[in-house]
Amino acid sequence: MVNPRPEQEALQNGYFLDLVLGSEDVEAFLSDLAAFSAESLSHPDAPMFCGITVLRRKRSATAASSDERARVMDELQSTYEGPCLTAMDKLTSVLVPDLRGEYRWPDYVAAAADQGLRSILSVPLLVEGDTRAALNLYSEQTNAFSDDDVERAEVFASHAAKSLRLALKIAQLSDARNDLAAAMQSRTVIDLAVGAIMAQNHCSQDEAFTILRTASSNRNIKLRHLAESIISAVSSGKITTHFEE
Repeated sequence: MVNPRPEQEALQNGYFLDLVLGSEDVEAFLSDLAAFSAESLSHPDAPMFCGITVLRRKRSATAASSDERARVMDELQSTYEGPCLTAMDKLTSVLVPDLRGEYRWPDYVAAAADQGLRSILSVPLLVEGDTRAALNLYSEQTNAFSDDDVERAEVFASHAAKSLRLALKIAQLSDARNDLAAAMQSRTVIDLAVGAIMAQNHCSQDEAFTILRTASSNRNIKLRHLAESIISAVSSGKITTHFEE
């Protein structure tokens, strides 16, 4: 059984945290993680190539790779059913000892046959909710992954998944903040336009909003865009919100 020593585990976890804190977004984090995974899991005489795929609800697939061949292989796995999607669906590691003798995914095998890679190991990264992810390792050698290699990759993936969960939560909070800022900006523009209509028509706020909404519908223009045109007509200044980030 190959388990990392406590000091190795601590160093790995510290590095994973550094990757999260030092990355601008999830994509940058995954690229750094793919490179670190390939370096950590390779043998001196048998380099591994790594790809990481993340599927999030209502978002396109996010993939990162340690080199060009891993990128091509991951693109193939996003197109065809293969070990990566199977590992994510079944939440279990999937080993392909020799790609040339693999019959579970004929379309994928046919498309991947010319890449010069012979062994594949896909390990699920356990994240939360509807998100699915996998760590994909590729080798030019047949039977490149021993039982110890598989266990080592699974232990590594369990720690990497924690940092991925953190990176995804940070991204989710960032998206929520940006959505709130956009909503406040839109609300400010509409409120200012309503105020302008109230001043021009000597009407109540509700009546002014009804006028704005009716004009938006009749002209087939989004409410915010119509509000912006009204504000532009009465003011030359830039519209800002008092939103502290």
